[in-house]
Amino acid sequence: MDMPRMSERDRLAELEARHHKVTNELDQARRAVRDRYAAIVSEMSVEQLPEREFREIIGHVIRVSGSTALAALQALSAGKA
Repeated sequence: MDMPRMSERDRLAELEARHHKVTNELDQARRAVRDRYAAIVSEMSVEQLPEREFREIIGHVIRVSGSTALAALQALSAGKA
């Protein structure tokens, strides 16, 4: 016995419900990662940097990727040694 076919309207409603659920899960996962990183930052002496510079540094790190930024900073540190 065949199952009755879902109407396009019902299918759309189901897809929208799934989309909403996934969007909520993404938001929760992002918040968890950001909270974890915020806890790390709260343990650092970031008050030594002006807020503008701190934001700019973090923005560049995110833009170029963490590993690229880390390699560049390590090269700078090695040059000062």
